Amino acid sequence: MSTHDYLAELFSLDGLVAVVTGGSSGIGRGITDALARAGASVAVVARTRSALDATVRELTAAGCRAAAVDADLATRDGVRAAAERAVAAFGEPDILVNCAGINLRPPMGELTEQDWDTTMAVNLTAPYLLGQRFGPRMAERGFGRIIHITSQQAHRAFVDSGAYGVSKGGLESLARSQAEAWSRHGVTCNTLVPGFVLTPLNARLSADPERVAALAERTMVGRNGRADDFAGAAVFLASRAAGYVTGQSIFVDGGFSVH
Repeated sequence: MSTHDYLAELFSLDGLVAVVTGGSSGIGRGITDALARAGASVAVVARTRSALDATVRELTAAGCRAAAVDADLATRDGVRAAAERAVAAFGEPDILVNCAGINLRPPMGELTEQDWDTTMAVNLTAPYLLGQRFGPRMAERGFGRIIHITSQQAHRAFVDSGAYGVSKGGLESLARSQAEAWSRHGVTCNTLVPGFVLTPLNARLSADPERVAALAERTMVGRNGRADDFAGAAVFLASRAAGYVTGQSIFVDGGFSVH
C-alpha cells in the first residue's frame, strides 16, 4: 500500500456527508473547508445568506461539494427545518459538527432571562435536537461522527462566563451522554475546545488590543488561534481513524489551558 493510499484509508472523507452549523464564518468556516477538501459533501448551516453563498461558491470553485442552508437555530422549529433541508441537499449525514453559537456575556447580575433562554437555545438545545435527529440513524448505519465546539468557559470561569459558560459546559456533558448512547454502534461523540480565536463571535474582546496581546502571551505557542488551526483535529475526529476516540474534550488552544 502506498503512503497516499494508507493516509486516504485513515483520513479521507470521500463518500461521507457532513452537516456543519455555523459553518460560514470563524471556526465553523475553517472546519467546513477542511471537511470539504478532505472529500465530504458538506451542508453548511448558518443565518447569513450572503456568507453562506460565498462559502459554497468558493468551495464549489475548488472542486468541493457544498450546499447552503440558511436557518435560525434559536427556535426548535428552525432547528428541525434546518435538519430536513440539510438532508435534502446530500442525504442523511455521517458527520455532524455543532459550531453555531451565540456569545451573550453581560455581568452575571445583569444577565436576563432572555439572555439565558437565547443562549441555551442556540448553544445547547440546537445541538441536542440535531443529535436526536441524526444520531440514531448514524447508529443504525453503524458509522457516525458528532463533534461539538465548546469553550474554555466549559472548564473555568473568566471574562463574564455567565450563561455562555454554562451552555458550553452542558455541551461537553451532552457529548459524553451521546458517546455513552451510540459509541457501541460506531458513532463517536467528542468536543473541540478552542482557546481565544479571532472570530466574529469574539468581536468584543478582539476590539481590545491589550487584552488580545495578553491572551496570546498566555499560550505556549505565543499567538492566538486561527480558524484553520482546527482543520486537522476536525478531519481526524470525523475520519475512520478516530473510531476509538469518544466522549473526549480535545483542547486546540496553543497550550492556553495548561499555561
